[in-house]
Amino acid sequence: MEYRENEWAEKGEKRRITKQWVPLARISPYLIKAVLIAEDDKFWKHEGFDYESIQKAIEKDLQAGRFKFGGSTISQQLARNLYLSPEKSLLRKAAEAVLTWKMERALSKKRILEIYLNVVEWGEGIFGVEAAARHHFGKSARDLSPQEAARLAAVLPNPRRYNPAGEQKYVVNRARSIYNIMVKRGVVTPEYEEIPGSIKDISP
Repeated sequence: MEYRENEWAEKGEKRRITKQWVPLARISPYLIKAVLIAEDDKFWKHEGFDYESIQKAIEKDLQAGRFKFGGSTISQQLARNLYLSPEKSLLRKAAEAVLTWKMERALSKKRILEIYLNVVEWGEGIFGVEAAARHHFGKSARDLSPQEAARLAAVLPNPRRYNPAGEQKYVVNRARSIYNIMVKRGVVTPEYEEIPGSIKDISP
């Protein structure tokens, strides 16, 4: 958030951060599931690092001839969002790894997830799922539908470029893919989406 405010100040832009903390219990389980599917499907099992994803990301970077440092887990993203800048460098990546290791040993998985969902950016200056839900869909985070959850999760790789409530091709296709996985895993039963209690618990 401080990085974004400094960025606006340098450009002479008068903007304000939009954020509102909300406990994990008041976030739609659909949104939680969608984000885990989209960003870190092994979140409950790993200890901060998904080595298979990191290896694949490195291979892609080598093929492309440039380093994008993909394959980050939610824990790694949180460490970066809380303590580091978005710049890509080997030094920053090393610091991120140390912070992630410490965080995984100091906090529970649910606490890490709760903090992540409250600090991640979901649009220009829009931080946290509660602010995102209200800005993009006019409702609280607890009331997000499966489709809305899938759309919010879909834009996380580049939330300033993509609008979760819009009709950009990437958003539509990515959200559909996430939603279909939710249906396949029994998180969503399409014909009974609106029936209370039709979704499973967020933990594995």
